[in-house]
Amino acid sequence: MIEQNLIGKEGEEEARNYLIQHDYVIFHSNWRFRHYELDIVATKDDELIIVEVKTRSYGCLIAPEDAVDKGKIKRIVSAADVYARYFRLSMPVRFDIITLIKDDNGYKIEHIEDAFYAPLQKR
Repeated sequence: MIEQNLIGKEGEEEARNYLIQHDYVIFHSNWRFRHYELDIVATKDDELIIVEVKTRSYGCLIAPEDAVDKGKIKRIVSAADVYARYFRLSMPVRFDIITLIKDDNGYKIEHIEDAFYAPLQKR
C-alpha cells in the first residue's frame, strides 16, 4: 500500500510538470474542502481545467482511465462546483484525465482532454 501511495504522489507531480510544460497555470493540487477533493485545478485559454490523475505500475490489468467511473465523475463534478462557488469563478470548466503508467524508464503520460462532461441533473 505504501508503494502505491508513493507512485500516486510521484504521478501527480509528473502530471503537474507535464501541464506546466504545456502552458497550463496550476491553481491548486490536491485541493480539499470538507469531503470534496480535486487532484489538480488549472487554467488555460480562459478555461478552468479540472484534472483527475490516475497512476498505475506497468502491467496493471485495468487501464487507469477506467477507474474514473460514474460515481467518481459525479464526485469530481460536485467538487468542481464547490470550488467554482468558493472562489467565485465564472468561466467555462473542462474535465480532463491524465494517466501515467510507470515502468523502468519512468512514466508514460497520456492527457485525455474533455474526458467527460458534467452529467445532466434529473428534475
